[in-house]
Amino acid sequence: MTKVDPVLRALGHPTRLRMLTMMWSGPMSAAGLAAELGISHGLASQHLRTLHRAGLVVLDEVRPKRGGRERLYRAVKGTPLSDQKDAQPLLVEAMISNLRYRLTAWRPGETGAVTEGDLWLTPRQWADARTRLLELSAEMHEQARPPHTPGTVQVSVTLLAFEMLGRGPEGPAAH
Repeated sequence: MTKVDPVLRALGHPTRLRMLTMMWSGPMSAAGLAAELGISHGLASQHLRTLHRAGLVVLDEVRPKRGGRERLYRAVKGTPLSDQKDAQPLLVEAMISNLRYRLTAWRPGETGAVTEGDLWLTPRQWADARTRLLELSAEMHEQARPPHTPGTVQVSVTLLAFEMLGRGPEGPAAH
């Protein structure tokens, strides 16, 4: 039996991916994540353990709460999802699942920023565009605040841009 990479396993589940993105802006507890995601506290704890074992979240704080202890976890920053090459197929499936879920919460009348394309760029243009997209994504993540922070709005961001196998008269793209 083949052992599955813990990062691949963690990133490949839509709920864990949502949890990870929610903890980017600040630490959260299993109870807080459960309430936000509409899942049981036990299931949230199980998902947190998987993210922790994979090294994607760390224990940030333990504080007393109602005679017990509340553990707050935060996402480990500095490892873009785009660097998870082995996890990309599962990650994309999790992203698609989360996008389907988030579409049901699209605010009526809000146009958002929607684009779609099967484009041909020079390798330099693609490299520049990828850099700008990653910079914008990092900026948005850095500006993000914890859920329900007064004065904020909840925004869905799903970014997937990748080089395709070349098609057409010249065959596969040459580099």
